[in-house]
Amino acid sequence: MKTWIPPERFLPYLTWKQVEALPKERTLLVLPTAAIEQHGHHLPLATDTLINNFLLGHALRRLPADLPVYALAPVCYGKSNEHLGFPGTLAVSRDTFMATLRDLGASVQAAGFRRLVFFNSHGGNHSLIDVMARDLRAEFGLLTFCLYGGGPASGLGAQEAAYGFHAGEVETALLLAATPELVQRDQYTVNYIARAGEEGVLRREFASATSAWLPRDIAPSGGPGAPTPATAENGRRWCDEMSARIAAALQEMLAYEHPVRA
Repeated sequence: MKTWIPPERFLPYLTWKQVEALPKERTLLVLPTAAIEQHGHHLPLATDTLINNFLLGHALRRLPADLPVYALAPVCYGKSNEHLGFPGTLAVSRDTFMATLRDLGASVQAAGFRRLVFFNSHGGNHSLIDVMARDLRAEFGLLTFCLYGGGPASGLGAQEAAYGFHAGEVETALLLAATPELVQRDQYTVNYIARAGEEGVLRREFASATSAWLPRDIAPSGGPGAPTPATAENGRRWCDEMSARIAAALQEMLAYEHPVRA
């Protein structure tokens, strides 16, 4: 798998003696979580994992060299059962995913580390990670953090921002910037579940009233969104913007302490 993680910030490249010498109270470990799942007709199964690595690698390169922030090896398989039925999707169950995160958190604590951030790039993992971050805080006393992608893409149209859930313009643009050889540009499809501005109270996501959905409910191709406007130039610009926000978040997490009330 192609990687953009700086070698000097990739914990698996260290020996155990080098890890032992790290300032564990201050060190922030970043656990990437992603997926191997269908991304429409035009993007590879590894899209979420590639984007995760692409953004995190650029963010880590922005950090001052003296900050003790290290990436762990990624958890590439995620809770992707919503994509089962599309060939190539490899999913793990909710319980398997959460048990994996719990065991990795236990290993982090056993090694003497105190800070762990989940950097996630697959929407199906979000809610499980929220639960596990709280559980690890309660069980092991870790300072745990959740970081989801790099925030909104500037200049995105209202329709795509609202309903480009999967394999749409942003993901396509990022891969055009990162791995253009893996984008099948002659295979784009356009599918939306609704029109922006015409919804009622009930929404598909990010609202007080939502309905569960599967990709096949929206798009026969598996890609709810419109990749057609995507460009490598926008992908590079969004990578710069997102990686800057990720780097800023990592620095805040590195310095964070829970407030203690008297």
